[in-house]
Amino acid sequence: MSNLNLPRLPLPYGILLDRSQEVEFEFDAEKFKGFAGDSIASALIANQRWVMSRSFKYHRPRAPLTMAGQDANTLVQLPHEANVLADTTNIHSGLVSGGQNFSGSLMKDSDAFLGKFSKFMPVGFYYRSFYKPKGVWKLWEPLIRKKAGLGVLDLNFEPEYYDKAYLFTDIAIVGAGPAGLQAALSAADAGAKVLLIEQDKILGGSLNYARFDLKGEKASALRQQLLSAVEQHANITVMTESICNAWFTDHYLPVIQGKRLYKVRAKQCIVASGSFDQPVVFRNNDLPGVILTSAVQRLIKLYAVQPGQRITILTGNDDGYLAALDFIDAGLNVVALVDMRETAKDTALYGALKAKKIPCYMGSTVYEALHEKHMHRVTGVDVRKIVAEGEVATESKKIDCDVLCMSSGYMPVYQLLCQAGAKLSYDDHKAEFTISGLPKGLYVAGSVNGVHTLEHVLENAQQTAKLAAARALGQADGGGSLQHFSDQDVNFPWPIFSHPKGKEFVDFDEDLQIKDIVNATKSGYRDVQLVKRFSTVGMGPSQGRHSALPTARLVAKSTDRSVSETGVTTARPPFTAEKLAHVAGRGFDPYRQTPMHARHIEAGAKMMPAGNWQRPAFYGDANKRLQNIESEVQNVRQNVGMIDVSTLGGLEVRGADSAEFLNRLYTFGFAKLPVGKTRYAVMANEDGVVIDDGVAGRLSENHFYVTATTSGVDRIYQQMLKWNVQWRLNVDITNVTTALAAVNIAGPNSRAVMQKLCHDVDLSNAAFPYLGLREGTIDGIPVRILRVGFVGELGYEIHFPARYGEFMWDKLMQAGQSFSMKPFGVESQRLLRLEKGHIIISQDTDGMTHPQEVDLGWAVARNKPWFVGKRSIEILEAQQLKRKLVSFVLDKHQEKPLEGHIVLQGSDISGNITSCEYSPTLDKIIGMAYVGIEQSEVGQQFPIRVEKGAVVHATVVKAPFYDPQNQRQEI
Repeated sequence: MSNLNLPRLPLPYGILLDRSQEVEFEFDAEKFKGFAGDSIASALIANQRWVMSRSFKYHRPRAPLTMAGQDANTLVQLPHEANVLADTTNIHSGLVSGGQNFSGSLMKDSDAFLGKFSKFMPVGFYYRSFYKPKGVWKLWEPLIRKKAGLGVLDLNFEPEYYDKAYLFTDIAIVGAGPAGLQAALSAADAGAKVLLIEQDKILGGSLNYARFDLKGEKASALRQQLLSAVEQHANITVMTESICNAWFTDHYLPVIQGKRLYKVRAKQCIVASGSFDQPVVFRNNDLPGVILTSAVQRLIKLYAVQPGQRITILTGNDDGYLAALDFIDAGLNVVALVDMRETAKDTALYGALKAKKIPCYMGSTVYEALHEKHMHRVTGVDVRKIVAEGEVATESKKIDCDVLCMSSGYMPVYQLLCQAGAKLSYDDHKAEFTISGLPKGLYVAGSVNGVHTLEHVLENAQQTAKLAAARALGQADGGGSLQHFSDQDVNFPWPIFSHPKGKEFVDFDEDLQIKDIVNATKSGYRDVQLVKRFSTVGMGPSQGRHSALPTARLVAKSTDRSVSETGVTTARPPFTAEKLAHVAGRGFDPYRQTPMHARHIEAGAKMMPAGNWQRPAFYGDANKRLQNIESEVQNVRQNVGMIDVSTLGGLEVRGADSAEFLNRLYTFGFAKLPVGKTRYAVMANEDGVVIDDGVAGRLSENHFYVTATTSGVDRIYQQMLKWNVQWRLNVDITNVTTALAAVNIAGPNSRAVMQKLCHDVDLSNAAFPYLGLREGTIDGIPVRILRVGFVGELGYEIHFPARYGEFMWDKLMQAGQSFSMKPFGVESQRLLRLEKGHIIISQDTDGMTHPQEVDLGWAVARNKPWFVGKRSIEILEAQQLKRKLVSFVLDKHQEKPLEGHIVLQGSDISGNITSCEYSPTLDKIIGMAYVGIEQSEVGQQFPIRVEKGAVVHATVVKAPFYDPQNQRQEI
């Protein structure tokens, strides 16, 4: 058990702690104690254990930088998860954790010597060193990846439950610091519904840890006032420990909270995300104990941690003085304050420190952080006067300390705003970025907007919220305009100090030094985006939060430009790393039932999903699935069966140009299709890929009824609307899928069943031939009857108003009683169609299938002047086929392949199984598969790898398997 624990600071310090619950946990095979509410990092630092990981490239010891989850120095390993942030992960009893990215042990890394060879590993050296001779990279890559380390995945980890939810609001506010809290109150008071999103455990932001006045009273009083008002307001919904991970068009915000991804849609959005404290760049600025000033304030105020015995503060603004007063009030020993400016702006603050006998070194900087042998902790600093931009005097002042707080200023948390298309501009006078070009309905408030004085922050948030609320509520005047605030300067213009021995880190994630950025520009990479890609700066887990600004400054100086001209690298979603589980968590599948759903349940149907619909898979005992399917198939072949096909897409196309519209959209010809006839309709996209099929029937000269696949109808409807926006033909397109129900009666006795009910349509073969379309009535209900043959038997597809679903089902079942008509399900239908060699789009096709590959060339009207995909189909057909969808058979005693099993050609994969079932009609295993073109001839055999690596050999046959002359569907 560690006995290094320093006493925690007394109340009211430690607002996140429950001191009544002591927690024991393990880190790096050593036992430690903390309190409930501690993060791993805060508990370790309370025990004076700073080293938590090793750096990516040189394996240097690393410790927390931000204490806010915004740096990669705290990435640790849990038993079932790698790359966990120690400063945002709470401890709990029995927690086992450890460091990452080390060889041997965390405290004695055998690869720590790599830093001594940094001059032999300049930026981009691997591009030049490891790719010659050709192919050598394959030898180097495993070694480099092993040396890089990183976390270890637990391949036996059992997936956990993650899900998604939708939220809608008038105004979404990102960030619940003083600006966010005030904006939420002002917007809610104006009558708007507000969603307040905060990434931390508690509301308040900087009010929870920072100091804003000489006496240190303003923050706590304002925090209590704002929190009390927000928590009691009926119009405000609060989300804590929630990350707004991106901004998408129309204020669509993915917000991650725990194991749930919220899809938030807001009318207006206010980003009050604040700003990131920025490090100073000097030699050994990455040592454990060298930490941002705001991070130490968090340790003290949130966790009651006394971080060290002797503290030095390096600052570029007056906030360093306020922090020093905070530390002194907490009983910490501040040994020096080093101000990079010549004078402090606030003389009262300077005087307060002098009164407490704190040495203040003005116009100076830390030139180098000193350390003990193993570099486990900072032991002192080398302080020198600044004589020019980035240059220091030779005279040195050594100060002993075990904690160095640093802050050169602030960088706005701009990521969400730039994702929305905003532009970052650099003010050379203030050494600060400003944000402009926001899209309609997106606003900024607080320090992200360049407003830093607390009074101005509140006023800016109030004005912004009133404007957003007025527009969200539809008020014509928009609530007025926003005032511009001329605020205090908070950024030191050049906090970068090079050292002859290097190790002044610009990017802690990637171990990039000043010389690495400069050398990238000398190699010809003048654009900051190219510098990023060549050097990998900003590409680590912290995504440039603390490296973007110094990189922009170095690139600007090296290329004789301004920071405004260089800019910073592009910010793309997500804002923070998100787990694949959040993206892949439970999706939203609308649950739809056909109008006859209740009848299927009563008949003992076992339901299955088909797109968004529930459909009967088969009827009867689930334990006798194969027997039930076989019985249904035989009943259709020998007698008559009925299936609910209401899920088929139904599209009405009307207008003078309806025939021309379909002629352009589908591969077949429809301009001369006679009234009362249907035609198979295949749709391709611009790439010539088959994307859907169905039947198009002509009801009158200017009226077509088109069916589409169950899962594809919405997409096809969108395609129709898209194309007609371009073509502007005289057509009206309506999706009537849910307005109509449909059943298919199939089997040799289907005409006899229909004749008992439908008396106003001549159902004889001569009057109503195969592929015919008729309109009539059944018991007074208007029906459309399509004579189809998907299952290979005489069949009629009946479409009628959905409200008559159960009535029509009952009527048809009663009429079929004398013929022993039974319902059949989707699995039987798929086997019946397979016996006829009919393909199913998206099962027997994929994202590259063109008509020739699946023998649909007959459905392409090549004499048409144009249709969607025609040129691509012609190009594809002119090329040699590389694969073909073939029908195959296997003896029933062989192992049946499953869909997805691979087809072999020698040792190579040449294709895959798309459909395969045992056919009771043929007493064989039949199926379809993509094979190499050399394997596609009828009579050839090809190998299929089935379960456990076994191989079976199938024989290619000519489709269809059943009734090749199509006599049964035309009787």
